[in-house]
Amino acid sequence: MVSVDDVIAGIKAGPGGPKIAAFFDFDGTLIEGYSAGALYAHRARNFELGPDELVRTMRAALAGPLDEDAFTDLMLRGIQGWVGRTDDELMELGDQLFVEHVAGSLFHGAWRLVRAHQNHGHTVVIATSATRMQVAPMARELGIEHVLCTELETENGVLTGGLAGRTLWGPGKIAAVREFAHRKRIRLGDSHAYANGDEDVALLDGVGFPHPVNPAPILAHHAAERQWPAVRFPAKRNQLHPMALARTTALIGGFAAAVGAGTLAGVLTNDSRGGMDLTTSLFGRMAGQLSNIHFDISGEEHTTHRPAVFFINHQSTLIDALVTSRVVQRGFTVVAKAEVKQVPVLGQLLDLAGVAFVDRSSTSKAISAMQPAVDKLRAGVSIAMSPEGTRSLSPRIGAFKKGGFHLARDAGVPIVPIVIRNAGEIMWRNAKVVQEGTIEVVVHEPLPTVNWTKADLDEWVPRTRQLYIDTLDDWPGVEVGRQWSEAIAQASVRR
Repeated sequence: MVSVDDVIAGIKAGPGGPKIAAFFDFDGTLIEGYSAGALYAHRARNFELGPDELVRTMRAALAGPLDEDAFTDLMLRGIQGWVGRTDDELMELGDQLFVEHVAGSLFHGAWRLVRAHQNHGHTVVIATSATRMQVAPMARELGIEHVLCTELETENGVLTGGLAGRTLWGPGKIAAVREFAHRKRIRLGDSHAYANGDEDVALLDGVGFPHPVNPAPILAHHAAERQWPAVRFPAKRNQLHPMALARTTALIGGFAAAVGAGTLAGVLTNDSRGGMDLTTSLFGRMAGQLSNIHFDISGEEHTTHRPAVFFINHQSTLIDALVTSRVVQRGFTVVAKAEVKQVPVLGQLLDLAGVAFVDRSSTSKAISAMQPAVDKLRAGVSIAMSPEGTRSLSPRIGAFKKGGFHLARDAGVPIVPIVIRNAGEIMWRNAKVVQEGTIEVVVHEPLPTVNWTKADLDEWVPRTRQLYIDTLDDWPGVEVGRQWSEAIAQASVRR
């Protein structure tokens, strides 16, 4: 057994460049479980899955390892229900299932390994027996250009019910990998492969650095004989089991209790700001303990710079709120759309909490629309927000919007970058339950924005985003933080 950190250290110590590849199996390796499960569930909900096909699939799954012919026969039978559909329809369905289900199955350890290979200049490839509609959305999310998969036959963009070439199962997969390596002049003897299935012994045997991942029994036996060190990713445990439900209830209950206590205190003392501070500090301290969520925070001293705009990378609404409350604790609020203020009860509660309502409907008046948030900052109340603007499907850092940078500059306050490593592992954005664990956080040195010009803003938007990317890639980002501090000092000298 080796850890993900051990494998990454080996990648960094080895040769780099595009002539070395990293081949990742998909189901059970990049993601937990099987992407076909989401597809079968969708078809069952829409009464597209007949009992005969379901029985055949279950028998094949329970019969033990399949050879290539048996898998091909199973695949051909399974795709008959798609005959007459367009390839575009199928890809649209794949995107839908990815957002709703598959993205949440991504192993965080696998994502880290993909990033390590990409950062070392390797050619990263998904090699899988699954179809392109199952795999392409994840490849896009992870920035993986090359996908080797089982292709479906089409005529004029319409599926015929046949296959375009071999299935990438067992011998078919290693054949496709060798053909790709020949075409791209990849050195397989210096390349890596990651797989979990018994059928992938040949794939792992065909590269210089084989990595069994959560190996199935036959693969585990071969790995032991060949002394291939296995990597184990912890189960994601998104099931609605009693303990997860209890943790989720405790977290939500803790939030409700904190809101109640803060609201009551604010009304009794006629101090809504004090009530809000009580809410956030109670929620940050109490709710994590109730739900068995712990924190590992580095650079917490940087949160003392107030007022400020606190940036967080955004993957989970409830967990991100918990992290912000725990790290920033008090003296801050958030930004909400102006129309939310008109929602009965919710609008009044948010108004009482001192939320900055901004009108985002008029792009021509973007500056004046942010004025309520600027006023909050000038009054000494910090703002916590996500520069990405929306929750991400994976740990990948999305594009940064400029609104938060304009806000900090207009108010003359610093930006404090808060990097959250694993909020999605605790509660993915579409998850119904909370998992126990430790949330890792790094707070970097504040970025001053006083006297910023447009050129300064244009420079620091991409540089700040890169800070988040580099911190996640080389956690906890000690060297990255040092370089960030040096860049801030140099900019101060120039100014």
